[in-house]
Amino acid sequence: METRMKAIRYQAGRPGNWIALGIVLILLAGGAYLIWGRDGGSGIPPVVPEPRNYAYEEAVATNGMELHVVRTRPSNITLKSINGNVTVAPYYGINGGFFYQQALVSMAIVNDIPVNGAQGEYGSGEENMKYARGTLVWDGATDSLSVQVVSRQSELQVTDRSSYWAQGGISMGLDLGDAGWVGRSIAENAPFADEPRLRSALAYDREGDLYLIVSSSLGTLAEFREAILEKVGGGELTNGIFLDGDGSSQMRVRERSLKGDGRPVVQMIQVVG
Repeated sequence: METRMKAIRYQAGRPGNWIALGIVLILLAGGAYLIWGRDGGSGIPPVVPEPRNYAYEEAVATNGMELHVVRTRPSNITLKSINGNVTVAPYYGINGGFFYQQALVSMAIVNDIPVNGAQGEYGSGEENMKYARGTLVWDGATDSLSVQVVSRQSELQVTDRSSYWAQGGISMGLDLGDAGWVGRSIAENAPFADEPRLRSALAYDREGDLYLIVSSSLGTLAEFREAILEKVGGGELTNGIFLDGDGSSQMRVRERSLKGDGRPVVQMIQVVG
């Protein structure tokens, strides 16, 4: 028996056996990493593949508004129904338009298909409910952006209805001047415009770059607009829209995660690649 025990100890101590044991441990660790998640076990799903075709920056405006900005091309964007918080969705991007419970009350359409249900279905994203509102439209055929004040999908002006997206919100009115945009925001019934809230927006510049903007500080709609004009796009912004705000102002990219007040949102604006 003693001789057999010595043999077992000798075999376990052989270099080849230790190498094999090391390989097994590495494989087990790799499996645990994949199962437990690259997020360290937080339960937040990874974004695979991870988008890289964007630029991120932060800025603090003179009025104190803290902005988080993602710049990309509109062709690198789609609209997606998530019914959850943006920071735990397996996508990069920011929150979308207004909603009530599980229904979208802002337009959200990709290639003539509403993102949150069938055409004609309540809350599908087919229309801006109750009010004609500023809707940011990317025309894929011409690779151009515009803000169109519309109520229904059928009113959208695009070159090819199989190649576009349309995100509803509230007109930013960069083409109307300071006085004109206030009248426009009233006509579109911008919610809580004069209250300090978290804010989010989409804007675009003369080169056709798109900016996804979320604040991490509170401000009125006017203060948010002022901060965007000061800090985003280097003075080259053409127009844009305000999105849902307050606790719905959310962002997830590699560099930053902003969860608002943690609430779920119905729809987000996704950075694809």
